Amino acid sequence: MHANLGKQRENWNTLLLNSVNMITLTAATMAGAAAIGGAGMPLLALKLSSTLLYSAATGMLLVMNKIQPSQLAEEQRNATRLFKQIQTQIQTMMALGTPSKEDVKGVVEKVLAVDKAYPLPLLGAMLEKFPAKFEPCVWWPSNQQLQKTNKSSEGKQRGQKKNGWSEEMEVEMREIIEVVKRKDIEDYERLGNLVLKTNKVLAIAGPLLTGVAAVGSAFVGNGSWTAIVAVAAGALGSAVTAFEHGGQIGMVFEMYRNCAGFFRLLQESIEATLEERDLEKRENGELFEMNVALKLGRSLSNLRQLARKSASSRMDGTTIDEFASKLF
Repeated sequence: MHANLGKQRENWNTLLLNSVNMITLTAATMAGAAAIGGAGMPLLALKLSSTLLYSAATGMLLVMNKIQPSQLAEEQRNATRLFKQIQTQIQTMMALGTPSKEDVKGVVEKVLAVDKAYPLPLLGAMLEKFPAKFEPCVWWPSNQQLQKTNKSSEGKQRGQKKNGWSEEMEVEMREIIEVVKRKDIEDYERLGNLVLKTNKVLAIAGPLLTGVAAVGSAFVGNGSWTAIVAVAAGALGSAVTAFEHGGQIGMVFEMYRNCAGFFRLLQESIEATLEERDLEKRENGELFEMNVALKLGRSLSNLRQLARKSASSRMDGTTIDEFASKLF
């Protein structure tokens, strides 16, 4: 269902964009023709047609900018990918053995969390397209990664590995978290806020310009300036709409939300694992380290080198010159 709606809403973006631009350009042509030599009933017909077309384009733009079809399509693409991941996890769980009630409960929570993060309906459940502040997308249960610290458990043995963990590996993971927070998350939040502000300006400018053009076209023939306003505002409105929806600014915003959420999940996963003091209850350290490296697109040696570079830069009071991820 998510995959089907993703294709549908991608078609919405293309069809609505083409329709609005064709309507706007046709109205601008009619307004220009009325200003050239119309008189009597022909002038009235051209003025009325141009005004109605501009008004229709304004109404369609208001709806289009409210729902952001390109962003809706990206939401459903992300939901499809995440549900496929859950499907793979279930198949792996069943292949390894008989799932327990806790396993079933955990899977249900994941499904509900993804469904909440990427809702299907437009009315009532649709995500806010123009939030006051950029926030990373959260598609995992709030209690999934949180683990209670077992204060009564035995401490780790210095210099020795237990369940694949060592003191050096814990220091390495903490340095990776610092790089993710200071570079990757911070950069995507900066870019996300920039795209959000740009989208807000374009979403207001498009309908405003076509609305001004509609008013100008209604008074064509009463002065040369009215025709200029009608034609110029319509052309600018068409250009703004093409840039906003043709450039899929909403999709770019959703992509940044998804990337920031990916790094937030990675950060929470590492922090929750390190908070568990009983090493036997943690995921195997060597496998966990490999998993982190794969998620960041790095080899194990490259990941350790990044941790050393981060520690060195913090001691020197400088900023590390590279991001944690080599994928995004």
